[in-house]
Amino acid sequence: MMTRPADPAIDEAATPARARSARALIQAVRWRTGLSQADFARVFRIDLTLLEDLERGDARPDTALTAYLRVIDHAPEAVLEALRRAPG
Repeated sequence: MMTRPADPAIDEAATPARARSARALIQAVRWRTGLSQADFARVFRIDLTLLEDLERGDARPDTALTAYLRVIDHAPEAVLEALRRAPG
C-alpha cells in the first residue's frame, strides 16, 4: 500500500495560526487569479506537471518559488509586465 506524504507546512517559524501548507498557498494564489492550472502555469511560466504535483501536495515549492507565488498573489500585474518584457 502506497501512502502519500503529509503536505509539509511552509513558514515553519510562523505561529500556528499563520502557518500555511504549501498546497494551500499554491491553490489560494491560483484561485485568486481565476486561472485554470494550465493557464496559470502558462501565464506565469511554471511547469504544469510541477504545479499539479504542488497542488496535490506531492511536491513542495522551494524558497524561490514560494517567494514568486507571494509576489504573484500581491502584485500579479507587476509580474505579468515583467514577464512581457523578459525574453522567452
